[in-house]
Amino acid sequence: MKHYLLFYSFADGYLERRTAFRDAHLRHAWEAQTRGTLLLAGAVADPVDTGLLLFEADSPAPVEAFARADPYVANGLVASWRVREWLTVVGASAASPLHPAGAAP
Repeated sequence: MKHYLLFYSFADGYLERRTAFRDAHLRHAWEAQTRGTLLLAGAVADPVDTGLLLFEADSPAPVEAFARADPYVANGLVASWRVREWLTVVGASAASPLHPAGAAP
C-alpha cells in the first residue's frame, strides 16, 4: 500500500457556505475511513483555506474517486484539488521504512 495526500484549495466564502454541506461531507469522509482508505483529514488553520486528507491505497484512483464524490467538491466549496503520492519512510505506518546504515529496524 502507498500513501496519498489529497490537497483541497477552498473557494472564497468556504467557511460561510460549508454548513449546508458539512454533514454530507463528514459522512462521506467517515465512510472512507471505515473502508480503511482515509487515515486522517482536516483543514489547515489560520487561514482556513486548505484541506489535507491522507489516504492509504494501491493507486491514486480511490483518492480521485473520493474527491469527485465529495459534497464539498460537487457544490463548489473546493476551488481545486490534487492528489500526490507521499513517499513515507519514517514511522510505524511508513509505506517504505528506511533506517540509517547499521541501525536496527
